[in-house]
Parts: sequence; C-alpha cells; structure tokens
Amino acid sequence: MTMPKEKPKENTSTMRVLQGLENGSPSVRLQAALAAGTTPDPQFIDGLIERCAIEPEFYVREMLTWALTRHPSSTAVPYLIGELRSERAQARSQALHTLSKIGERRAWPAITRALLTDADDEVARSAWRAAVVLVPEGEEPELAGALATQLGRGGRETRLSLSRALIALGEVVMPTLRTAMADHDPDVREHAIATERLLRNPDAGFEWAIEEAKRIVALGATGQEE
Repeated sequence: MTMPKEKPKENTSTMRVLQGLENGSPSVRLQAALAAGTTPDPQFIDGLIERCAIEPEFYVREMLTWALTRHPSSTAVPYLIGELRSERAQARSQALHTLSKIGERRAWPAITRALLTDADDEVARSAWRAAVVLVPEGEEPELAGALATQLGRGGRETRLSLSRALIALGEVVMPTLRTAMADHDPDVREHAIATERLLRNPDAGFEWAIEEAKRIVALGATGQEE
C-alpha cells in the first residue's frame, strides 16, 4: 500500500515571526519585524504588509517598512502597489512610504493623480514624497503641475511636506510657482510664495518663509517683484 506523502512542516522560526507580528505587545511586534528584515523570506511579505495597514505604533511601522526594504524589490514592490488600491488610508500611506524607501522606479506609474490629491493628508503627503523619489527624468514639470494643485492645502505639516516635495524637484518648479503666486486664492498665493522663498533661501526655514509670504499677501503683492 502506498503511504500518503507527509506535508512539509512549517518552518518554526518563520511561523514564530508571523505570529509575533500579530502579538498584542508592541515590543514583540517590533522584534518580529526586526527578525523579518534580518533574515528576509518571501513568506514574510504578506504578513508585513498586512501589519503595516493596521499597526498603531509609529516605531513599529518604521521597522515594518525597513523589513520590507530588505526583501528583493521584485518580490515586494508588486504587493505594495496592490496596497495603493486599498480602502484603508493607512495601508495606502504605508505602501507609498515603503515604495519611497525602496526607490524602485518601475513603481512610478502607480503614483496616480488620485493618490497625489488623496483626501487623507497622510496618504497625500506620502504620495508627494514617493513621487519626487520615483519620477522619471523629464517628467518633473508635469509632476510639479500636479503637486501645485495642492498648494494652500491643510495645516503647517501638510504645507511643509508639499513645499519640500516641490523644492526637491529643483528649479524646474519655478514656472509653476510663479503662476501660483498670482492665484486668486490667498492661501495658494501664500503657500507658493513661501515655497519659492524657501527654494531660494533654504537655510531661512519654513517659519520665516511663511511669515514673509503672509506679509507679501497682506500688501496685495504676488512676491514676484521682489
């Protein structure tokens, strides 16, 4: 009689890591993510990405991202791109953050205008950071135009993130900023002027740039004359 073949036993250390990612203790989850990055294994990717979508602790999320960057991009990137369509904002945000860390240019087509203008500030900010890392050479002006549609959005941190993204593109953003500096919306003008000032004088700091922009807008100027 032919005996049935035994199913291969699950690797004990792999299972320990995957179970650790679901543990109620943040320190255990942190150690599990560290282990997943220290000894990469394709079996970890699903668990790492699923945990990214729901992990409440920032420092654990950062370790999860690090662990994913330790895996071959050819394996991890398709999973991360799939997460960009998730209904969960944190899943989209963390996937974008991780893609920006991996820096795999073939992920660029997945950075859509919908993500760049996402209603959730954290998703949008992550998309801006990822976009400036992944944008192909020659497509910077088009990206600058897309980013400029978000000028005047949100509070200080959101505006600072957008300014940094625009500045990272370099001088190519200047025509777009000049147009925005004459926008009918004072918030857009102020943010555009602050970004232009920061581009010209990065050592001055964002607070100075914002105050300078407020002064210019209050005077009814566009800032292009100065």
